[in-house]
Amino acid sequence: MDVTPYLDLKIAPRAVFDTLAERRTRPRFMLPTPDGDWRSVTWGAFAEQIRRATLFLAGAELLSGDRAAIFAPNSVEWISAAMAIQSAGGVMVPIYPANTAAQAAYVAQHSDARVLFVDTPALLGRVLEAWPAYQGVRKIVILGEATDPAKVHEELRAKGKSVPPFADVEARCVSWTRAQSLGAAQDRADPSAFSKLLDAVSLDQPGLMLYTSGTSGDPKGVPLTHRNVAINGRDWLSCNAPLIDEGSVDLLWLPMSHIFGLGEACLGNTLGFTTYLCDPMSVMDRLPLVRPNVFMSVPSVWEKLAAASAGDSPEERTRKLARVSGGRLKFCLSGGAGLKREVKEFFHACGILIIEGYGLTETSPTLTLNRPDSFRFDSVGKPLPSVELRLAEDGEILAKGPNVFAGYHKDPTATRDIFTHDGWLKTGDVGRWTDDGFLQIVDRKKDILVTAGGKNVAPQNIELKFQDDPFISHLVVYGDGKRFLTAGVWLNQATVDAHLAGAGVHPEARAEATRALVQSRLDKVNALLASYETLKRFGVMEPALSIESGHLTPTLKVRRKRVYETFRTHFEALYS
Repeated sequence: MDVTPYLDLKIAPRAVFDTLAERRTRPRFMLPTPDGDWRSVTWGAFAEQIRRATLFLAGAELLSGDRAAIFAPNSVEWISAAMAIQSAGGVMVPIYPANTAAQAAYVAQHSDARVLFVDTPALLGRVLEAWPAYQGVRKIVILGEATDPAKVHEELRAKGKSVPPFADVEARCVSWTRAQSLGAAQDRADPSAFSKLLDAVSLDQPGLMLYTSGTSGDPKGVPLTHRNVAINGRDWLSCNAPLIDEGSVDLLWLPMSHIFGLGEACLGNTLGFTTYLCDPMSVMDRLPLVRPNVFMSVPSVWEKLAAASAGDSPEERTRKLARVSGGRLKFCLSGGAGLKREVKEFFHACGILIIEGYGLTETSPTLTLNRPDSFRFDSVGKPLPSVELRLAEDGEILAKGPNVFAGYHKDPTATRDIFTHDGWLKTGDVGRWTDDGFLQIVDRKKDILVTAGGKNVAPQNIELKFQDDPFISHLVVYGDGKRFLTAGVWLNQATVDAHLAGAGVHPEARAEATRALVQSRLDKVNALLASYETLKRFGVMEPALSIESGHLTPTLKVRRKRVYETFRTHFEALYS
C-alpha cells in the first residue's frame, strides 16, 4: 500500500479524528457477545467516548504533563481512556493487569498518577489493598459496569483484608458512564473545548510512560514523547508497507498495557482496521472464525499454530494452517521474545512471512526489523531509517535516533548509566553484523555466573542457543560457584508429545524417551560451547513458567532470580 498519507508526524489521537468524516459509520471494534456473536462499535461511537473522556479529565483538572494510569484488561474503554489522556495533554501510564497489588501500587505512586482508570473486581481489589499508595490519585474511574466498589470493599473486609473506610473510596470513585456524562455536559457547554485541548498538545511533550519489567529491582518509568513514538511508527510503516492494507481485519488479544498491544491498536486507528477483540484463552478458537488479514502475537501462539498444522507434506501443512488461522493472513508480526527459527521457516514454507525485529521500551520501541523484501531468519533485521546503531568494543549494541527516550522518570542515576558519555543508548545486548548488514543478537551483558573454577559465563549466551529449539519452551542455566553448569528445562509438551507419537514411542517408554530427546538437544549445543560452558546435567521441571507465577515478566522475560528461588532444590539436586 502507499503509506505516504500516513507519514506526517502527529499525536496518536489525531489518527481517529482526522479521518472521522469518512469512517464514522464503519465498525472500528467487534466485541464478542455471550451468545457467540459479535457486537460492533463504530468509529463515531469510539471517537465520542474519547471526546467525552477527554473533557471529563479536563474538568477533573488533569493538567498538561500530568500522569494518568490505566489498570485494566483490554476493552474499547481502555483504548478510549488512553487516547483521552493524551488528547487532554496528559501522560498515559499503563499498568499490567498481571501485576500484584504491590507492583501496581508502585507504578501508580512512582509515576505520580493523578487519575486511575481501573476495571474488574479483582484489580480494584488490588488497589484497595494498597490504598495508602494511591493518596496522590484524585479520581478513580471504574471502566466496567460490573465492577461495584461497594461489593469489592465488602468482600475484602470479609476476608480480613486491611481496607480504607468505604466513604474514602466512594469519594474518589466515578463510573465510566458518569465520567462520559460529565464530559458530554462539558461538550455542550463549550463545543470548541475538545479541539482546543487537542491543538494544544505538542509532539515534544511526553504522551506515554511505560515501566520496564526488569529482571530484578523496581521497574523504571520510561517517558516517551509523542515525537519519539510517531517517528518510530513512521519508520515502521515505511518498512512494512508491502504487507499491510488499509481497512484490514485484525484479531487483537495482546495486552494494550504492553507497547506491542498498544502499538497494534494505534496501527488500527491509523489504517482504519476493523479490530476483533478477544482474550488470550480464546485466540486459537477465534482465529478461524474471524479470518484476520493482520495478526500479531508473542511466540507461544505461533508455535501452537505450527503444531496444529503439522503434516506429512507441504500441501497438507499449508492446508491445515489455512484452516486453523482462517486462511487470510497477510501481515504477521512476532514480538515480546525470540521466535524459534523452525517456526518462522514452517510458516514461510506455507507462504506466510512472519516479521520479527528488535528493540527496547526506551527506543519507542523498535530499532531493527526484517522487511518483506529483505529478511534473514537468523537475525533481527536491519536498522530502521531513523535509527543509528553501532557496536561498542565489547560488542554491546549502542543506539541513537529521534525515537530514543531522554531519561528515566525520577532516576538520574539510571539515566546516566544507560547512556555513553557521547549520548549513545546502551542496550545491554551484545550483537554482531552479518556481511549483508543484518543484526544478530549473540549475547546479553547481564547476569554473569562465576564458576568454582573462576570462569565467567553469561547464561543468556547459552540459553539463546535453545531459543529455536521446538521441544524446549524455556531453559535456565544454573551454576554460580559450582564446579560445572546445569540446566532447568521446561518442555514444549505439545511438540514433544507429537514427536514421540510420530516415532511410535509406547506410553510406558515416554519418560525415558523424553529425557533422551532433551539430552540430544543439549549435546548439540554443548558441541558449540567451551568446555566450561557445557551443560553437564539437566532436570525437566514443572510447573511451566508464567507471568502469573512471577517467573516471567509481563514482557515474557525470565526472572532468573525468582526461578532460582523457586526451583533451587531441584537445581541443587543436580549436583548430588
